[in-house]
Amino acid sequence: EATLDLAERRRIRSAIRELQRQELERDEETLASKRFRPERSSHRQDNKENWPQSRHLEEEQQTALAALSEQLKAITSVEELTKLLRAADEYEERKLIRAAIRKLRAEEIE
Repeated sequence: EATLDLAERRRIRSAIRELQRQELERDEETLASKRFRPERSSHRQDNKENWPQSRHLEEEQQTALAALSEQLKAITSVEELTKLLRAADEYEERKLIRAAIRKLRAEEIE
């Protein structure tokens, strides 16, 4: 509604600005709480239902890596290790194979 009283208009505009400021502060607080939400530190918190299964898979992977490590100690040819490296799918397997290749090359240099 229109009012002709200038003082009343100032009070209305002031109240509107105050409401806008409060709304902006609430929006900023909401955004800040979303932005700085603490990271989930462990996989268990992300997926509690599947945690026992993922733990079992991790143990199996560790066992497989240990077996691969023993197998790599028996291989003395860089070519064989390179073939294994190309066939490997998992990062950890490739990491072990590359380490074995470096070790063999260092022994050849000596």
